[in-house]
Amino acid sequence: MTEWEAVIGLEVHCQLMTKSKIFSGAATAYGAEPNTQADGVTLGFPGVLPVLNGDALRMAVTFGLAIGAEVAERCVFARKHYFYPDLPKGYQISQYELPIVGKGKLDIELDDGHGGVIHKTIGVTRAHMEEDAGKSLHENYSGATGIDLNRAGTPLIEIVSEPDIRTAQEAVAYLKKLHQLVVYLGICDGNMQEGSFRCDANVSVRRKGEKFGTRTETKNVNSFRYVEKAIEYEIERQIEVIEGGGKIIQETRLFNPDTGETKSMRVKEDANDYRYFPDPDLLPIVCTPEYIADILSKLPELPEAKRARFEQDYGLSVYDAKTLTSSRERAAYYEAVVKASGAEAKLCANWVATNLLGALNKIGKDIDTSPIGSDALAGLLKRIADKTISGNGAKEVFEAMLAGEGDADSIIKAKGLVQITDESAIVKAIEDVMAKNPGQLAEYRAGKDKLFGFFVGQAMKATQGKANPDALNRLLKEKLAG
Repeated sequence: MTEWEAVIGLEVHCQLMTKSKIFSGAATAYGAEPNTQADGVTLGFPGVLPVLNGDALRMAVTFGLAIGAEVAERCVFARKHYFYPDLPKGYQISQYELPIVGKGKLDIELDDGHGGVIHKTIGVTRAHMEEDAGKSLHENYSGATGIDLNRAGTPLIEIVSEPDIRTAQEAVAYLKKLHQLVVYLGICDGNMQEGSFRCDANVSVRRKGEKFGTRTETKNVNSFRYVEKAIEYEIERQIEVIEGGGKIIQETRLFNPDTGETKSMRVKEDANDYRYFPDPDLLPIVCTPEYIADILSKLPELPEAKRARFEQDYGLSVYDAKTLTSSRERAAYYEAVVKASGAEAKLCANWVATNLLGALNKIGKDIDTSPIGSDALAGLLKRIADKTISGNGAKEVFEAMLAGEGDADSIIKAKGLVQITDESAIVKAIEDVMAKNPGQLAEYRAGKDKLFGFFVGQAMKATQGKANPDALNRLLKEKLAG
């Protein structure tokens, strides 16, 4: 049987985190009343002129440098013509022949299914700046469509991948890596529900070794799971059409998350259908070497570099380092805990990556909204490190901190959780337990080693769980040996 292969390319629209629109001073805040953020430039009134937002340009260049791409010293804005109600000018200001960002790449990692990792590089063809369109609202209007132009003119970069992706899983890995990067850079909030980060998936299929097939474009998919489902459905649909003797039409499709299917929306245009030409109202943009060098010098430490440093400097596992560097906020929190607590880096990693993130997940929060700040967690880890409290005691303190009962020291004092480290007191407790359980003592000394756990439990009970576990185990072994 001939094997089929998918050829996938993604076009990602990434909304830049500027306070004003790309060519005017109108606000970009999400959730405003409809049409309250649409000014004369947005609406294309006669006589108004667009002026480029400098922050948007800087963010676009920042992205290009972060993916090792060619950043154009000279780029040009073009008019892309198409006619929808949510595009008031009848054209979109975009870039075509001379985009701001040229070829770059992203490295992704995939699970090989056997506990290993597959590395793959996905090429980025280009990233160009453009303005967003408005939004058509169908739900609240019986037999009519409402138009909200607040979003029109919001600055975007459209990031176009090479057709290097072969599976839906690779597509999601690439998309997640891209999402992490733009959020790390501080150029996009990454909110997929609000449309700040959305994806168009271009999919075609071919028998291995054949040339590329006809592609379809599934528009505006706004979750990682939906992207995976939309691509998988489209691959299966196209194979079924071809094997049934049909032909794939170049078209735009929409994904329905309720059915898990894509459906035809319109015949897909080619580039010449948009009648691109340079926008006569906007001068070419020149990025000097000094301008680019200044942005390069201010790039933050990127996720892969930070992960490698965490593994090297803190001796963390690949898994822990990846978890703790998944966002800049998590990484900063962890490093603040290590610095403030003076505790071992691995102990800090365990508490942040497992205890704290696990608890935050249950209450629907992330590290930046944690009820336990980095200084507060560091205070708890200090008391673990200096053996003021036991492991079980630390968990009790952590739960109380999570509930807002105060800092570690005040909770330890209020609950009487200070660990017993006085060895004479521990020895007395052990001797009392041995005296009360002569039968078990005789059995242990006769070779029933499993009873050691029994004596540990009884001694802990006698000290109300406050005995230092290491000291208790060592002294108990000595005493039981006779």
